[in-house]
Amino acid sequence: MSLYDKLVTHSQFNYSRRYDLYSHGLTAYPLSEKAPLPYEEQIKTLVDKINEADCIIVGGASGLSAAGGGDFYYEDNASYRKYFGKYAEKYVFKGAFAGSFYQYSDPAEKWGYLVTFLHTTQTAEIRKPYLDLDKLIKNKDFFILTTNQDTQFVKIYPEDKVAEIQGDHRFFQCSRQCSDDTWDAVEPVKKLMKAMGDNTAIPTHMIPRCPHCGAEAFPWVRGYGNFLQGTKYDEQYRKISNYIEANIDKKILFLELGVGRMTPMFIQEPFWELTKLLPQSYYIGINNKYDYLPQEIEKRGMTIVGDIAKVLDDAVKI
Repeated sequence: MSLYDKLVTHSQFNYSRRYDLYSHGLTAYPLSEKAPLPYEEQIKTLVDKINEADCIIVGGASGLSAAGGGDFYYEDNASYRKYFGKYAEKYVFKGAFAGSFYQYSDPAEKWGYLVTFLHTTQTAEIRKPYLDLDKLIKNKDFFILTTNQDTQFVKIYPEDKVAEIQGDHRFFQCSRQCSDDTWDAVEPVKKLMKAMGDNTAIPTHMIPRCPHCGAEAFPWVRGYGNFLQGTKYDEQYRKISNYIEANIDKKILFLELGVGRMTPMFIQEPFWELTKLLPQSYYIGINNKYDYLPQEIEKRGMTIVGDIAKVLDDAVKI
């Protein structure tokens, strides 16, 4: 088990043990009571810490994509209607995830929805917060860790600079996990979208299937109970672990962007633990809701509560 995998496993254990707290949007960590700096000073500190760091580890979560317009996952809003309008009208889903977990009676209908979902993220333009982040860190030594499956980071950076620990919408896996194999989903999704047209179901004979056993394929993503944690998964954890170990004696900035309360165990809490353990490190969390900074790292940490898109845009302008 790699270094970062161990940190996540430990955080998952604590999450399950204190689920009474986490289920209410709280945390088991004693939090700092230090008053935040004025917003302008926070932005200056963010830029200063980026410039001072020997290297930067970015933890990009769902709030980062939502800040750039990828906010269709949990609510029936304009973005959701734009991409999933025909399903919103037919099923009255309250966001993209609701449609993903719906128990369809027809597998071709289920695949119509999944293909629409995958096509939406696979073909999305790079969102502005990602471009602003790139402007801030492009001249630094950095690594990207993300729980997002929407392919935004890999549209900017090479695979060896990004660890996608919760999957990637560009790949299929066997729904039965008959083998340690993932394969391309991009070209099949293009063909299926074209074949579906204005309908809500794909042609039944085109349902993606495993090339090994013939079972239905499935997107290589966590959250549906059958996520393939094989070679590709292990590779993601090795990449982030190797980067940390190679830079462990350097001045590392852990920059957390948009972690919500459903999955603090993958980025937020490991970043807190690493900041605590590495005396030259510094932690900055940016979130539109939660001002969570542990007491143990309050002298080497800061949170900025605000719209991530605005924070990054303001930082670029300095």
